[in-house]
Amino acid sequence: MTTQELDTHLEASPYPSRYEGNRPRNEAIGRPLTRFAKIREVDDELLDRIGRRMYARDEVGAALVQAMRLDRNDPERVTMRQFHQALEHGADTVPNAPAALRAFFSHVEQVPDWVDWNLLDRGARAFRRIGRTRNDVLLQLALIGGYRFGGPPDLLVETGGLTGSTAMRRLGETQKWGTAVGEPGAMRRDGDGFKLTVHVRAMHALVNQRFETNGRWDVEHWGLPINQTDQAATLGLFNGTLLIGARALGYRVTREESAAIMHMWKYIGWLMGVDDDFLFDTEREQHHFNYHVVLVQDDVTPAGAALSRALVDCHRTLDYGRFSGLVGRYERLRLLSMLRFFLGKRGLEDLGLPTLPPVAVAPVIAKNIVKSTLIKRTPEGRRFLEYLGDRAARRELRLKFAGARADVGALEL
Repeated sequence: MTTQELDTHLEASPYPSRYEGNRPRNEAIGRPLTRFAKIREVDDELLDRIGRRMYARDEVGAALVQAMRLDRNDPERVTMRQFHQALEHGADTVPNAPAALRAFFSHVEQVPDWVDWNLLDRGARAFRRIGRTRNDVLLQLALIGGYRFGGPPDLLVETGGLTGSTAMRRLGETQKWGTAVGEPGAMRRDGDGFKLTVHVRAMHALVNQRFETNGRWDVEHWGLPINQTDQAATLGLFNGTLLIGARALGYRVTREESAAIMHMWKYIGWLMGVDDDFLFDTEREQHHFNYHVVLVQDDVTPAGAALSRALVDCHRTLDYGRFSGLVGRYERLRLLSMLRFFLGKRGLEDLGLPTLPPVAVAPVIAKNIVKSTLIKRTPEGRRFLEYLGDRAARRELRLKFAGARADVGALEL
């Protein structure tokens, strides 16, 4: 889509038609957030910004992709080889580096004045300590819960993600990135978390440009394929939604841990290209934003149901080792049981999933109470929980990648 075409859409309406697709339903889904974050009234100015930014992209990433699309003989064309060389070793190591490549890395290598590395490192440790519950909440409440709204799920289907045999691989790629950013020192310039985040930013910009221009994406209805609102909403799943979901499963998050985790994800969000005013320091601010995002979402689409079923059913086919078939059936039932706890009967019906009683939740809550109120009280206990969290993350990656190298998707022009 050209700038002129986008301007034409904006003249017709400042928001895509998905905006406020099903307000009564969305208010019901978001009601727990109003109680938790003490939201007493709707902020119309925030709703306006959220709606308008469904038409806003990551312009820094878009400029890089524009240079990648130049003619092969153009000296300002950015190649994948140049991008990966700059990502690993810096743009200064790229001979005759194109201006767009230098500008992109000059931007992402800046560290905002507000970044506190000590606080960020404490956030990474607290993030890892949540352990398997972190994976549970991000899969069940954040990812599958997000499939109740049209837009991002439809783009995933268009790109071939999370359907059929690719389901676990694509989920594993997300988990690989989510694990990497929490490793010690990972968000420094030479860390894997930094590099993977910048890689994902470039990948998002490529996908956005491709679907803006290939005629397969309904911009008037959905907004831009990967837009500022959806990127900020996704970020909110990894901090605010994670924290509220962990608490629901009995894990006690202290005020200090909350602030540290929020700080970690604020920097990650900045590095991903999320607008500054959609980045938040406190959990309450994030919940306030998340609630307003929920209000203006579209209704569930067939894509959300298809993705949800693929993720649930693939848990039965993973290689768990000994008694794999039995363990696979148990894991699928456990997932459905916990989804009932988070999404309710209506949520499962929306996604076409079987409804089971939430019996799997009680043991999880009991374990988390012990971990977060007893074991976590001492430095030794906290280190032990970090070890358990790392072990759980490694297990998830082994399962999702089925023996292949755990990595995120390659960049494709």
